[in-house]
Amino acid sequence: MEIIGKIKWLDETKEYGSNGFRKREVVITTEEQYPQNILVEFVQDKCDLLNSFQIGKQVKVSINLRGREWTNPEGQVKYFNSIQGWRIEEINEEINQEIPPIPPPTTFESADEDDNEVEDDLPF
Repeated sequence: MEIIGKIKWLDETKEYGSNGFRKREVVITTEEQYPQNILVEFVQDKCDLLNSFQIGKQVKVSINLRGREWTNPEGQVKYFNSIQGWRIEEINEEINQEIPPIPPPTTFESADEDDNEVEDDLPF
């Protein structure tokens, strides 16, 4: 799956626990009729993929949806979803310069009555 949009927010890499788990989050704002702010997390070695990106860049992010089950201390089962990025690439917003310009409208010159003998058959 892919998400296309602009980077709205880019967090620093954070390390969790004693085993060195790393996570970095980015928010992508989609550009559609109803824009969405989508939080995408990059984990472990994928965190480094975000080093060359800045807020405002137009990007395409390849993602995987992840879900997990968790049982709280009271015994209730809860479910959580996350969106994990595994690739990100910049999209260039270049306007295609190969489109030919629109030609100017042609001008109509009025013809002298002597040059053209066209019969006017309009009823008014």
